[in-house]
Amino acid sequence: MSSQRAPTADLGDVAPARSRHQGRRSAVTLTSGLAVVGTADGDLQAFDVSADAGPLHRRWQYGTDGEPSVVAAVPFDGGVVTGERSARGEIRCHDAGGDLRWRYETRGDLGEAQQETRFLLPFVASLATDGDRCYAAARRYERRTDDDGNDLRHFESVVYAFGADGSIDWTYRTDGSPISLDADKNRVAVAYNRCPGDHQHGLVVLDADDGDPRWMWDPGTDGQRRVGDVALLADGAVVSSHGDYRGYRLDSGGRERWRVPLATPTDVAGDTVYAYPNHVHATDEGAVFVTGNTYPEDGRETDARHPNEHTAAGVSLDGNRRWDAPVGGFASGLGTDGSLLAVPGAQNFRDRDADDHALRLFDVVDGPLDTLDTDGVVTAAAVSDGTAVAVEEPVVYHDEGHERGAYRLHRIETPVADAST
Repeated sequence: MSSQRAPTADLGDVAPARSRHQGRRSAVTLTSGLAVVGTADGDLQAFDVSADAGPLHRRWQYGTDGEPSVVAAVPFDGGVVTGERSARGEIRCHDAGGDLRWRYETRGDLGEAQQETRFLLPFVASLATDGDRCYAAARRYERRTDDDGNDLRHFESVVYAFGADGSIDWTYRTDGSPISLDADKNRVAVAYNRCPGDHQHGLVVLDADDGDPRWMWDPGTDGQRRVGDVALLADGAVVSSHGDYRGYRLDSGGRERWRVPLATPTDVAGDTVYAYPNHVHATDEGAVFVTGNTYPEDGRETDARHPNEHTAAGVSLDGNRRWDAPVGGFASGLGTDGSLLAVPGAQNFRDRDADDHALRLFDVVDGPLDTLDTDGVVTAAAVSDGTAVAVEEPVVYHDEGHERGAYRLHRIETPVADAST
């Protein structure tokens, strides 16, 4: 089923995306009947999505100085917490009316950016809540040169546990690159996608009360690539492995119960290619993994396409593959609510097919539910209580030269999610 029309709201002007995705620069979440959008210029805009249909009305806007991008947002304590990629790497909490409750600059812990280059700025990579606390994973990347002149990657990273008043209950610091968090009342799971330094664990599960490690896991593969995403289960976790392009289910001590190939190296017309499994969402009924772009084992360019690139794969908790379906392009994150997930389809930088731009909705067990086609690329999504929202950004592909789409928010209705997690 395809939804061609939906209520939208203008988000202003933004430089169009290009053929290669350049990292997150927008975010969206749902809270208290509002869709709160974090924009590429650092503003927050809140829209009423409680009405069944019709235009989306802006309820409030919060402006910032400088030129940050809001790259993460989650509901918290009746309001919203946001995180930036910016010189200050700020985390902010606002109430449902937009008033600022508290703020925290991560650069005090991570250090100043080596240069004013986007990928070197402090970056709040992920936010998660358990109701009582908000957890944030922030990192800063820099390039270093060793005594032999070799170019080295280095990360400074901190995981924070914030109380509702902005107080910090604990921190967990490493030199790995955190990419994703998941949390419940007892545990905080941290996925590290790169481990170039002393920290050599792709997954760390921390105690929610004091931040001490409960257990750790790693795919045990060569190189810096480790884990793309993590989803907690009552008796363990499910992870997507960047190290060997597989999905794993782990028990509550980190022992492997099963693993499934997702986009493992495959020969296509004489070229060996793979794709990273970037995301996972899990409930007590199963898990869904989402893969990204095709890459060759040698170099960066290839005419081959991995058969499982840009694919959502549904797997039972016994490890049996149930279904798979295309997601159109690179997804920078997932919107989830129980058994429902919303996948934003951004650039497919090799094929650059604008017909693939869309927000796609899936059920953990049953697979594809609905598709909202867009002109531009979809870069952020959220879903809750029968409402899905998505941020569309304009795009200019280098071999076309004209702009597609606009910077806007979309809203569509969804089935009400099963509350199981």
